[in-house]
Amino acid sequence: MAPVEAFLERLEREAQLSPRTVEGYRRDLARFHEWWEGSGRRAGDYAALTAHDLRAFVAAEHGRGLGSKSIARALAALRSFFRYLIQEADLPRNPAEGVRPPRGARRLPRTLDVDAMAQLLTPEDGGEPWLACRDQAIFELFYSSGLRLAELVGLNVEDCDLAEGLVQVTGKGQKTRRVPLGGAAREAILVWRRFRAERFPAQPLERGPLFLSARGQRLSPRSVQARLKARAQVRAPGQRVHPHALRHSFASHMLEASGDLRAVQELLGHADISTTQIYTHLDFSHLSGVYDQAHPRARRRTKDEE
Repeated sequence: MAPVEAFLERLEREAQLSPRTVEGYRRDLARFHEWWEGSGRRAGDYAALTAHDLRAFVAAEHGRGLGSKSIARALAALRSFFRYLIQEADLPRNPAEGVRPPRGARRLPRTLDVDAMAQLLTPEDGGEPWLACRDQAIFELFYSSGLRLAELVGLNVEDCDLAEGLVQVTGKGQKTRRVPLGGAAREAILVWRRFRAERFPAQPLERGPLFLSARGQRLSPRSVQARLKARAQVRAPGQRVHPHALRHSFASHMLEASGDLRAVQELLGHADISTTQIYTHLDFSHLSGVYDQAHPRARRRTKDEE
């Protein structure tokens, strides 16, 4: 078996990465080997690779327009692959260690302000009651607990402790965390569970997927995206609303109200606080307003005061 295929098989079998992640690794490694074969270097001789070679690959990828995040992902795949070769094929060193992607412009995530969120979360009138209640529970939970899309669709009934107001979430790397449920989310989930029991009597009451499709199967991420898009077209016309925008809005509003960056990091399940720090930029207008009101030298005098 070729080294790349053996490495990918281990990822699937032992690391239990998602098929999507493994496929991303496959594409990144294939792109590197394609570049390697056309670069004039000794393709296939992993021991001859150096950090200089990896930097040349990064430069080539950047030159063809690949973004810094995509290059960073490719470098992560290569580092992991070379670590595998060190263990299994006596590769003397990891040539990708210390190689960094080019810095890219950091885009601020899209958020909705509090009023826009309230409008978006206003319950719908009409339609099928079970469907409206399910969607309401989904959207309330997104904003209440700052979940990722994959985390939300992966929830089971037993993950939600409505009495304690907590939900146990399985995030990236199969790491679990417990996050609070807001009152509106708890009530919406409670209503949805009653509809779930009535519409899907074959499903166990206290276990199994929390959110179900019309066929009684676990709801897919694509279905959630479509339902949110339809709601946003009515409740937030002209705004691009997607599941991650609700997570971003949760983080921004939490930070604005509490100022506790470390707590927001824990709630979001970020491994590194530098990932969470982007929300401090979102809150700059709020901080500027506080400064203008509080600092004795900040407020400009009006003509009447001069």
